Amino acid sequence: MDDDVLRSAHPGLGLGDLDRKMGVRVLEASPERVVATMPVATNTQSFGLLHGGATAALAEAVGSWAAVIHAGPGRTVVGVDLSATHHRSAREGVVTATADALHRGSRVATYEVVVRDEQGRRLCTARMTSLILDPRPSGAPPEVPGPEG
Repeated sequence: MDDDVLRSAHPGLGLGDLDRKMGVRVLEASPERVVATMPVATNTQSFGLLHGGATAALAEAVGSWAAVIHAGPGRTVVGVDLSATHHRSAREGVVTATADALHRGSRVATYEVVVRDEQGRRLCTARMTSLILDPRPSGAPPEVPGPEG
């Protein structure tokens, strides 16, 4: 189901190994918004709380998927910035991450990702920015942005 949701929005897009290990389920996918869930169980840290790294990985995934869908087939998307503020944690249940577009340009896409618990409480606010690269001619070296941007 999850790969189907992503593939219907962008050919060849699907869950990665980490997404599967974390139990991520994609509910909605478009250039403007991606929504996915993740169980708290199996994604906790030593004290039984939802791991901040798991929350950040979920935020990066939904923001990246949205940017890839926005960029369209044939273009490459690479994450250049992820910031996350953890407001509270969870011990059980399922969390939902929603990535909403803040900026969808031809070279840069930025998404705000809000992660909420089953009661609708905000657990985390993240911002994910991706660089969109055009295809390179066959045999050309990869495009690497320099200090001038």
